[in-house]
Amino acid sequence: MRFFGTTRETALLERSKELKETCNILSGARVYLSGPMDFVASRAREKKFGWRNRIGEFLRRHDTVVYDPWSKPTVIGMPYYGKEDEFTLAKREKWTFGSREKDHRTREEVGEEFWATVHIDLRMTDMCDFVIAYCPTNVYSVGTVHEIVMARLQQKPVLLVSPRITFPAYDELRDHLKNTGDSTAINLLNRMEQEIPIRPNSKGAPSMWYAALLRPDYFFDGFGFAEFAPTFGWKASTFEDQEKKKRPKRPLLRYLKDLNREIPKTYDHAQDKWVENPDWLILDSNVRSKKRRSRKKE
Repeated sequence: MRFFGTTRETALLERSKELKETCNILSGARVYLSGPMDFVASRAREKKFGWRNRIGEFLRRHDTVVYDPWSKPTVIGMPYYGKEDEFTLAKREKWTFGSREKDHRTREEVGEEFWATVHIDLRMTDMCDFVIAYCPTNVYSVGTVHEIVMARLQQKPVLLVSPRITFPAYDELRDHLKNTGDSTAINLLNRMEQEIPIRPNSKGAPSMWYAALLRPDYFFDGFGFAEFAPTFGWKASTFEDQEKKKRPKRPLLRYLKDLNREIPKTYDHAQDKWVENPDWLILDSNVRSKKRRSRKKE
């Protein structure tokens, strides 16, 4: 007797075995790179040298489809729709809190003008299989929170990097001023600490709101670029400098490397055991299958 579904289940098991053996689960998977863009120190530098460039390069090496808000995909028929660059913030200079009819109209125009950017970023979040979010606790970012919440409402994995936050230059300046005995400068520095505000986070502990939203195994205290720098030819950057001082206990890139071999399980407290993680629904599309078949022929 042949039971319904047996052939299909066998095929699925064989397919799963093939993916695991080829260590290429991320081939064809789609990822969205979420993180601060507005309140970074320099948008131009972030776009050219930021973390998204390296993460994108790493994932594309595994044939992953990367959605990067700095380099948004072209909308067919509307090639400039939602595009964003280092000059986008100029629109915010038009903002006003005035009560005149003209002021209401200005606020509405600014909102409408930026809606295309919100629209396409949320569409990329909607289309992706998982999200990588960079969330340093010293940078303000509303869009990142919106994208993380949207992804979690769809039960998608959000891999959140919360790095250690320290201010070595600030500490050196404070020590220098103490040594020189400049009480006026020290008072100004104290005021600046409150006004900015400057809040170190030496452990890299994320916002507790994120701790409630995400699974415990989705948090990382760094990227771990140094380990893969020789492979990709990455030059030293501030990321390596920070991670050299204190090596990440849980680096993201190592996790992605393991993920490409096998979908990580999650711990079920009710069953007191590790079980399949239902967040990871990476569909095996025809595009992925065709890619593999063409490679085999080559």
